[in-house]
Amino acid sequence: MLFSENPFVHSLYEDESPVSSFEFFPPKDGAGITHLCQTVEALKPLRPSFVSVTYGAGGSTQKQTSRVASLLRNEYGLSVVPHLTCVGASKDSLCDHLDKTYEAGYRNIMALRGDPPKGQNIFTQHKNGLRYGSDLVALIKNRYPDLGIGIGAYPEKHPEASSSDKDIEHLKIKVDAGASFIITQLFFDNAVYFRFVERCRKKGITIPIIPGIMPVLSLEQILRFSKACGATIPIQLLNQLESVTGDTIATEEIGAIWAGEQIAELIKYGAPGYHLYTLNRAKSALIIAKILKNSQAAQALAI
Repeated sequence: MLFSENPFVHSLYEDESPVSSFEFFPPKDGAGITHLCQTVEALKPLRPSFVSVTYGAGGSTQKQTSRVASLLRNEYGLSVVPHLTCVGASKDSLCDHLDKTYEAGYRNIMALRGDPPKGQNIFTQHKNGLRYGSDLVALIKNRYPDLGIGIGAYPEKHPEASSSDKDIEHLKIKVDAGASFIITQLFFDNAVYFRFVERCRKKGITIPIIPGIMPVLSLEQILRFSKACGATIPIQLLNQLESVTGDTIATEEIGAIWAGEQIAELIKYGAPGYHLYTLNRAKSALIIAKILKNSQAAQALAI
C-alpha cells in the first residue's frame, strides 16, 4: 500500500499541505491496460493522495471502469474515486451501479451529468433517467448519505450556461444537494481559477475547489478539449505550441512545463492542491513533479 485509504476525499483538504491527485481513463483493450499499469508504476513515487477513474457515456465503459478502479486500489494501493454520469442511464441502472460501487468499498464518487455521446452535440435525458448533475448528487446522497461526492465545475463557464452567474447558481444547487468537493475543468490562466473561486465563495460555496490541470500533448487535441469545455488558451502558450508544430516531444515538454509552472503558482497563492488529467501518460506528470520540487526548494531557500 502507498498509504491508507482515506474515507472522505474532502477531509484531505483540511490540512494545509497541498493535495495531489490524478485522473485516469479505462483503456479499451489489454494493450491499453498494460500501458496504464506502466504509467501507474512510473507515477507511484509521486504518491498521489487519490486517483479518479472516468466513466464512459451511458455506462459504455462501466465494466472497464470498475476493473481499472479495482486494479488501482488492490494492486497499487491507491485511494480510488470512480466517476458516474447520467448519460444514457435510467435511474434504476444508476442505483444498481451505486449499490455495486458501495458494496465494493468505495466511499467517494465523482458525480457528473456527463457529456453527450460521441457524434452528438446535445445532452438527451434518458426517458427514465436524470436531467441534471444536481439530480445525480441528490440520488447518491439520499441512497448513501455517508458517501463523499465530488462534482465538476467550469472556471470559464459551462458552454451550455446562459451566463457565468447562472453557471455558479447551478453549481450551488449541486453543492446544496450534498456535494463535498469540486474539481474544475481544465484552464491555462491561473487568474481564471482565482476569480472563479472568489465568485463561488461570495455565493456561499465553501467546499474545497480543486484546480484541474491538463498538460498539452498536442495542439490539435488541446484545441478540441478547450472548445468542448469553454477554456481559453493564452496567446503565449499558443505561440509556443505553434512554433513546434509536428514535433510531439517538444509539444509535450512545452505542455508539461506550462502545467508545472501553473501548479507551482496555484499552490503558492493558496490553491488546496491540484488534480492532474494524465490522459494515462506518465512523462508530463514526472516533468511537473520535478518543477514542483525545484519550486519548493527555491521557496525554502527564500524563507
